[in-house]
Parts: sequence; structure tokens; C-alpha cells
Amino acid sequence: MPAPCFRVTPVAITPDTKDWTWVLERPCDECGFNAKDHSRERYAATIRESAQQWVVVLERDDVRRRPREDKWSPLEYGCHVRDVFTTMDGRLARMLSEHDPVFQNWDQDATALEEHYELQQPELVSGELLDAATTYADRFDSVHGDQWQRPGTRSNGSHFTVETLGVYGLHDVAHHLWDVSVN
Repeated sequence: MPAPCFRVTPVAITPDTKDWTWVLERPCDECGFNAKDHSRERYAATIRESAQQWVVVLERDDVRRRPREDKWSPLEYGCHVRDVFTTMDGRLARMLSEHDPVFQNWDQDATALEEHYELQQPELVSGELLDAATTYADRFDSVHGDQWQRPGTRSNGSHFTVETLGVYGLHDVAHHLWDVSVN
């Protein structure tokens, strides 16, 4: 008789409750990202370059292994980054088409559990991540002139412009590349 088949749900990661908007003002002490090093004219290219780095990460032999119980695996981080690209693109689209939209809260930790990041297929995630990054980068390629200063507000009251939203998103992706490099 075959052994029963069951799925073990990974331990949930302790939610990150930091407000990371401070990275717009000073370098990140952990990953070294400095917003001042990133010109808005290069946002799209940087998004595309980082997406290619994630493709390599998602090909790793240990892509499903959590380095610690309380830290995501490279696959889970890859799923998160794919969803960051999608979420940030949606916010950018709204900022370009609406006056000062307010963005709903995105609970990334709940999404990871609901979407079963740990069970997704790395090859599919890689393709979806590339597609999401391309869409997001293409939208940044279309930004010009005064559009860089169009406002948007996060549900917690944090104010962004198109320009600061872009560099904020770049930090998220770069920070998670750092996360998977120090595992």
C-alpha cells in the first residue's frame, strides 16, 4: 500500500512590518542600495536587468530550499518579485491615468501563503517574472516630462511620485536579490 500523500505547509514567515520608504532618503544598511545611484532614465533598463538576474536565481538547484525556517526560499522570493513587478506596474498605471490614486494595502505575506509560493514551478515563475518585468519596464519607458512628478498615496499614507515609486520598487527587487545571495 502506498504511503499517504500530503502536503506540508511551510512555516509562515514573520511578516515584515517595516515601512521601507526610508530607502528613498538614505542607503539600505542591509543590501547597500542607494536611491541616489539610480536615475529615472534607467529605471526600465534596471528592471529588465534585474529580471534576468532572477531568471538565474530561479535555475538554482536549491531554489526550493529555505536557508532557515523563518526565511523564504529563492523560489518564494522569485514569486514575490514577480508579484512586486505586477503590483508596482498597476500602481504606476494608476498614477499615470488618475490624479493622486490611493493604493490598497498589499499583504505580501498573506499572498505568499494563499498563492502557495513554495509549490509553484520555477520555470513558470521565471517566465511570468520576465513578462511582468517587461510590462512594468515598458510602462516606465513611456513616462516623460511632468509625468515623473504625478502623485500617488499608499494606504498607510506614504506619498510617492512616479519617480520615487520607481526607485522604491527597484530597491525591493535589489534587496531580494541580496536576500538570496546571502542565504
